[in-house]
Amino acid sequence: MSLRNLELLTYEIRDFLISSISETGGHLASNLGVVELTVALHRVYDIDHDRILWDVGHQIYVHKLLTGRAKDFASLRQYGGISGFPNTSEDASDVYKSGHSGASVSAAMGLAEARDLNGEDFHVVSVIGDGSLTGGLAYEGLTNAGNRQTRMIIILNDNEMSISEDTGHVAHYLSKLRTSQTYQSAKHIIRERMAKIPRVGESMVQGAERMMNLMRYAVVPGSLFEEMGFKYYGPVDGHNLGELIELLEAAKHIEEPVLIHLVTKKGKGYFNAEKRPDRFHDTEPFDPETGAPLDKKDKTWASAAGEAMMALAGKDPRVVCISTAMLEASGLKNYSDTFRSRYYDAGIAEEHAVTFAAGLALGGLRPFVFAYSTFFQRAYDQIMLEVCAQNLPVVFMVDRAGNTGYSGETFHGVFDLSYLGHIPGLTIMAPADGDELWEMAEFALTLDGPAAIRYPRGEVKALASGGEETAKKSAILLGVSERLIGGPDAQVELIALGKMVGAALEAAEILEKEGIKTGVVNARFAAPIDIDVIEESARRGAVIVTLEDNVITGGFGHRADALLAEKGVKARILNIGWPAEYVAHGSADVLMAEYKMNAEGIAGRIRKFLNERAD
Repeated sequence: MSLRNLELLTYEIRDFLISSISETGGHLASNLGVVELTVALHRVYDIDHDRILWDVGHQIYVHKLLTGRAKDFASLRQYGGISGFPNTSEDASDVYKSGHSGASVSAAMGLAEARDLNGEDFHVVSVIGDGSLTGGLAYEGLTNAGNRQTRMIIILNDNEMSISEDTGHVAHYLSKLRTSQTYQSAKHIIRERMAKIPRVGESMVQGAERMMNLMRYAVVPGSLFEEMGFKYYGPVDGHNLGELIELLEAAKHIEEPVLIHLVTKKGKGYFNAEKRPDRFHDTEPFDPETGAPLDKKDKTWASAAGEAMMALAGKDPRVVCISTAMLEASGLKNYSDTFRSRYYDAGIAEEHAVTFAAGLALGGLRPFVFAYSTFFQRAYDQIMLEVCAQNLPVVFMVDRAGNTGYSGETFHGVFDLSYLGHIPGLTIMAPADGDELWEMAEFALTLDGPAAIRYPRGEVKALASGGEETAKKSAILLGVSERLIGGPDAQVELIALGKMVGAALEAAEILEKEGIKTGVVNARFAAPIDIDVIEESARRGAVIVTLEDNVITGGFGHRADALLAEKGVKARILNIGWPAEYVAHGSADVLMAEYKMNAEGIAGRIRKFLNERAD
């Protein structure tokens, strides 16, 4: 295609993305920002032969369009449809199944080193955003690739954003690089003109370049990427298609690691997304004209958490909040505006955030660390040793716990009860509704040690009434559950944790109509578990059913089973949770139904269990 036709194609792609994502939801702003880059990559590199790795991967939609998947976009992130992230089972050109930031450089280096050892010949390209440079893993990859001089190409997509606006020294450094265009132009002009002067040797040209490099240290503080061993080009306009193609072509012929620094605009080409790139980072279906969501939620779990922090910080000056590049997503915007000096954005650096919180706690403050369940996985060592081994009063706000729906396997927070549950001294709570989230945050402030509060993604829904027997909400007490319905005559006891309390109440209603007397207990605590309530039910012969929005392996139910076994109590137990597998993407409700984790599915599994035991 001619350059003109390629440029027209970029307009067509943007129109398609806005139209399609307005119906399905998805990552819009980040994909609008990489249209020219993706077109240029497909123009210059052989997609079936070369390897392109997309860091995080949510900006891969344009690549999917150009590899023949436009016809599938109506199913984007739907159960059984195409993924919103790279997925090698969809197309081999996706190369690397990613979902979290910072990993692409190390993975690309591994691919490039394997290529060289195997005597193969292809190009390896890593596309990484500036937000990922706030995390340590990216630098570990850069350091090793530069030191070994691995032949690879890194494209730094600098849009001044991760999900929230970038913060920290790296963001300031890149900002200064963006403004150093005068230096870049001067360097090019001096070399070009000196080369034309008769009798001026290459040594004089090189000498002049050395002078320019010395000037650079005065103009731009540090030359980070060149010092790390990379051939640095930039900053370059990431929306200038002709310049991108020319630069990527040149990079193919360089036998050392190359870093190309592009400056792009997140949300480019759609006014609403340019104005609010955070709002359109991962959007629900919306009206393309106004940008307004089609289904406005009354209150989300994240906003409930933010409101709780506002209340606690207003009463207790020790309260501070830390997020990991997730200000809006964590519901902390109002908090950060009100308590500016008591809010910290650590960037995409969970390990640092947790250890930083440990230091704050040592200094007498009460830090609350906000991150997604799957992001806390990367800070496991720090949670265990820096905080819990020192018994420091840090509260981990584990957002997006359990099934997160459309984001899929790299974001389903179905492992945190398993990886946190065995840590000594860590109190783990899961609220059944928004009010209980608030109460648990307040309760966590009374503890002398670490705590975690896990809560799901999406809208906070009121619990089903459960009939006239529903008890009034009781105060939060350490390791004490709350009986909602049922009594000593219950044949089945549903011991539910967090989000699953609502499903348990609905399942109990179904079973009661079938003549099966059913009790429901809101467990509240995953650690310590209220084993006395479970033991009492087991000893009188009730079937115990544990319900959790977590994998069964190593989770709440398995630990309850083990505690009963330690007490020598023989019980009929059914553990309901997610299987030990990577669950696909799709609507949260569809996934709950598919895995028989909704009320109807739970009732059916209990019915089957009772029949099997009777036989």
